[in-house]
Amino acid sequence: MAATGGGGVFPFRDARWDPDPTLEALPGVRLPSPAPLVLDNGSFQLRLGWASSDASVPGEPLLRFRSLVARSRGARGGAGPETQVGNDLGSPEPLRWLLRSPFDRNVPVQMELQELLFDHGFQRLGLASQQGRVDHPIVVTEAVCNPLYSRQMMSELLFECYQVPKASYGVDSLFSFRHNQRQGWPSSGLVLSSGYQCTHILPVLDGRLDARNCKRINIGGCQAALYLQRLLQLKYPGHFAAITLSRVEEILHEHSYVAEDYKDEMQKWRSPEYYENNVHKMQLPFSNKLLGSTLTSEEKQERRQQQLRRLQELNARRREEKLQLDQERLDRLLYVQELLEDGQMDQYHKALVELNMDSAEELQSYIHKLSLVIEQTKQKILQAEASVEVDVVDSKPEIPDLDPLGGEQSIEDVESINEFEPLFAEEQPEAEKPVTTVQPVFNLAEYHQLFLGTERIRVPEILFQPSLIGEEQAGIAETMQFVLDRYPKEQQEKLVQNVFLTGGNMMYPGMKARIHKELLEMRPFQSSFQVHLASNPVLDAWYGAREWALQYMNHEEGWITRKDYEEKGGEYLKEHCASNVYVPIRLPKQAPRTVETSGSTKAPGTVTNNASEQA
Repeated sequence: MAATGGGGVFPFRDARWDPDPTLEALPGVRLPSPAPLVLDNGSFQLRLGWASSDASVPGEPLLRFRSLVARSRGARGGAGPETQVGNDLGSPEPLRWLLRSPFDRNVPVQMELQELLFDHGFQRLGLASQQGRVDHPIVVTEAVCNPLYSRQMMSELLFECYQVPKASYGVDSLFSFRHNQRQGWPSSGLVLSSGYQCTHILPVLDGRLDARNCKRINIGGCQAALYLQRLLQLKYPGHFAAITLSRVEEILHEHSYVAEDYKDEMQKWRSPEYYENNVHKMQLPFSNKLLGSTLTSEEKQERRQQQLRRLQELNARRREEKLQLDQERLDRLLYVQELLEDGQMDQYHKALVELNMDSAEELQSYIHKLSLVIEQTKQKILQAEASVEVDVVDSKPEIPDLDPLGGEQSIEDVESINEFEPLFAEEQPEAEKPVTTVQPVFNLAEYHQLFLGTERIRVPEILFQPSLIGEEQAGIAETMQFVLDRYPKEQQEKLVQNVFLTGGNMMYPGMKARIHKELLEMRPFQSSFQVHLASNPVLDAWYGAREWALQYMNHEEGWITRKDYEEKGGEYLKEHCASNVYVPIRLPKQAPRTVETSGSTKAPGTVTNNASEQA
């Protein structure tokens, strides 16, 4: 996350995802015994790595990729659907309409897509085998109060598909909480975890999760990104397509912050000086070809000559078409005149009516005028052909004369020809005059800038005020107060001594100060409390799961073996210090059905089907 202060122009990085490398299986993860494989299965990102005490094995996630799968409808050649997973997508925007996620909110439900993610991770870790078997214990993170059906499908995937020897489930935020306890913080506390899809508030008493009082807010980084995209697209409709989700997420991660006091901060943004000093201008990519003309005077003159030749060809074609029409009309009039000379009066009078004429004098007048027009048109065609051979630069296109018979040339034709007159009327530029570029009427680079003002604080504020996006939910502060009110004062004091912040959304600058301010308002006068931020809010869940796997590798606590899976079902969970609370399925016992004898008393109005009883 970026700092809050200072303005300026910031270009979009538009970074492409590098494909995940294919790693070789390290010898330290197999000897002396198979090392546990730690999977932080988040709705935003999947992180994989080893939990090994061997010095040759890195103690950090070896693979990190987005939990996204793109499946096309069919590959070329009819080879079936083509699948791209995680960082192999390169850039998600061209494939945005094909992207699928196995998560509904923060719960995995599409196990087919989850299997594709695991296959990709195991293959890149060097665990690919012909049978698809994974001979390593696996630690998987899951959501708080994960539904039994989701855990059942996940266990079925691990034990049936990958045939793992044993598995363990834990809550990501509790793993992070446990990882940061080495700093001397108390084992009890109030965990605030905000991720990509949801925000959770978890009370932890004496190292154990109190699942009955956990609360979830359906607001996370995904909703913030969609809200910011909608705000910017409404503000800049001309750049609607350029405001993509990838660029919006970049703005969220690097240019947004949480206001300690939202109303006071909004009042500050009303000041022009504060706006100029703190606005962030995001530069969209643009082409500078329109900033000026780079044509030389010779190229401009050649272009004018080409336009003149095209215009002359157009005028010549129009004259030829008009000459042909006039010639046909003259032939028609001469034919009517021959009828008069031959004495065919009936046909002559009928032809005059069709021509809308009254007498032979009017017919003779039209024949004379039309003959003059045809002669003038032929002369102009000859003059135009001769002018092309002499000089085409200083000549101007001539407008044909009006038709004396009422067939006037249309106004649109005249205007279309006159549009080119200023182009050819100007004098030729001198060769020694320098070429000057045409300056645009506005700054094109500034036109392609997105000004981020109050959007920098309005978007993270939805964590505290979900009503900004139309969600009828309580924010973080109200939910914290609701959870604390469910405990007596002694336990409240115990919880607020360690308010722990973890998750990607807690990395906003100013988040810790805002939580401190909210607690100061809701806690009694002169009461004490402590707010702690995870050392690495994103990766501490994986580090905590790794430390747990190393500590409990040789213990039975927390591990579900294949025998447990076969005997107790896929929803079974062995609890440990960072796990959910296991609540088995309790089906109500059905009352035994009483069988009525043939001699039982029938209620009044009861009809008995004797045929069915006999059968």
